[in-house]
Amino acid sequence: MNDTYNIYLISDSTGETLDRIFTALKAQFEKFDHNLVHYSFTRTENQISKILDETKKKNNPIILYTIVDNSLAKFLSQEGNKKEVPCFNVLGDLILNFSKVLNQKATNIPSGQHVLNEEYYKRIEAIQFTMNHDDGNSLKDIEKSDIILLGVSRTSKTPTSIYLANRGFKTSNIPLINNNSIPEKLKNNPKITCIVGLIAEATRLHDVRKNRLITIKEIENTKYTKLDKIQSEVDDSRKTFKKYQWPIIDVTRKSVEETAASVIKIHEIYANKK
Repeated sequence: MNDTYNIYLISDSTGETLDRIFTALKAQFEKFDHNLVHYSFTRTENQISKILDETKKKNNPIILYTIVDNSLAKFLSQEGNKKEVPCFNVLGDLILNFSKVLNQKATNIPSGQHVLNEEYYKRIEAIQFTMNHDDGNSLKDIEKSDIILLGVSRTSKTPTSIYLANRGFKTSNIPLINNNSIPEKLKNNPKITCIVGLIAEATRLHDVRKNRLITIKEIENTKYTKLDKIQSEVDDSRKTFKKYQWPIIDVTRKSVEETAASVIKIHEIYANKK
């Protein structure tokens, strides 16, 4: 018996939302062999018919889709049933139920999340700000940051900052080399904005730094990868964060998304105290 499933992700837009949903879904199943096929900007019955014809050529086809046009979604569901292909509208029930709660009709506009509204421009502004304030650059207006991340080298400051920027947070990150690395503005006013310290286990940083040096073909910088020096850096950073009463997140076993989620929660607490 062939236990490999052919998963078809069908979207009337870029398919980014559906892809993320499927990633979360498959993580719930330890044994899940599958092939993945994406179909973006699917907006006609003809396109759907062609896709369904393709699915019948494969074993164990499953369709997941995000199509906000009700008639087109209904067509896919009905035609899929006729061909005995399981079809799941991952947003259908959610939109319908949300519509009932809000007591208003959904727009059913594909790519509605990409409308150029105030939130969109806020996100673009946050991304620009964050890129200009990466790795300790442009500290003169650092107080304009929504969030400031501090940490020793390779504690995921930059990728976390970029992720937060995509969520609309103006984020600065500062490499913590010594106490002089911290801008006077932050020392004098530790609560000037939401400041978060990132740490990681020394052994993990050791491995990451070694890989980093291999990538950039630099083998002379032995201090950078010396385990006892890294441990000292981590210990000193922890003391610094404690001194200024900045919350700490250990990123050792966290993905960037998990770290960002923790930072956002801290930001919410900070904002509520203001």
